[in-house]
Amino acid sequence: MAAGFGHTFAIISALVIGLVFTAGFAALSLRSIGISFIMITLALGEILWGLAYRWISLTNGDNGVNVSSRPAPFGIALNSATAFYDATLIIFLIAVASVAIFVRSPFGATLCGTRDQPRRMNALGYHVLMIRFGAFMFSGLLTAVAGILFVYYNKFISPQTLALTSSAEALLMVISGGAGTLLGPIVGAALVVIVKNVVSAYVVRWNFMLGAIFVAIVVFMPEGLVPGVARLFRSAVRKIKRPRAVPAVERTP
Repeated sequence: MAAGFGHTFAIISALVIGLVFTAGFAALSLRSIGISFIMITLALGEILWGLAYRWISLTNGDNGVNVSSRPAPFGIALNSATAFYDATLIIFLIAVASVAIFVRSPFGATLCGTRDQPRRMNALGYHVLMIRFGAFMFSGLLTAVAGILFVYYNKFISPQTLALTSSAEALLMVISGGAGTLLGPIVGAALVVIVKNVVSAYVVRWNFMLGAIFVAIVVFMPEGLVPGVARLFRSAVRKIKRPRAVPAVERTP
């Protein structure tokens, strides 16, 4: 758009470029698991940050890139806050429904199998690496869509968006809400956004408060907020349904 192209071309190009970079990231990182996988992806993100910071002719460096307008899909202008919110909500619901269908599909079942028992899945004839690659590409597509919405929401983007703090913040959202769940990352993201944008207006040390919340979640609910609350709810239901012991009636002589 800053180069003079239309919104349609810019959006399609962003999706294609995002998928190309996702495929490259997958080729470099999917052969590792666990902490090694996380470190490789964070390192690749730092490489992108350095590239964006130094490629001033494309990204304007610290000055970033301004977007003057928003698209008008099907003739509906999204320049107003209400219209853009409605469009974002629709895209969000479509994304959540897509992930839910993806998880409950046969491919989602094989993905769970490769996560829990990769050697057994490989012995059964499944191509573990390609299954992980497909999940990685699907994640990259959703990330590209989120990035496009982020740019149109702020009408501005800078290399700081690719900094390590942004990657760590997204990782904390997932961990705090509950990794491996559909609702967990949404709850974790809502927690971080509320603390940053609402609580920070009243609490000066909001960073300390956010860190304390994360520490409390890790200590008391290591599985995350959503699985932790579900566990506490099930425990409370079991205690309510548990039959109470009836005291024995003393026999009179």
